[in-house]
Amino acid sequence: MQDSIHGHNVLNLIREHNQPVNIDELLTAISQHFGTESRFHTCSAEGLSADQLVELFLAKGKLVLENEQIHFVGCRCKH
Repeated sequence: MQDSIHGHNVLNLIREHNQPVNIDELLTAISQHFGTESRFHTCSAEGLSADQLVELFLAKGKLVLENEQIHFVGCRCKH
């Protein structure tokens, strides 16, 4: 089993994409980049699936869903 991947790696992937994507495209990109069985962690949560990680980032305002498109906002964390 692969080690847990820090959520900031996913935020970096989204930021580098540099354009809004719908949720399905985002989850596909995460799966292709990190693997379908990958688990993720953040400073406040661990053992997250890609779906759960995206939901967490939406809830925390690091990503915004607007017109069915995910937009990168970023964060002020130290990672």
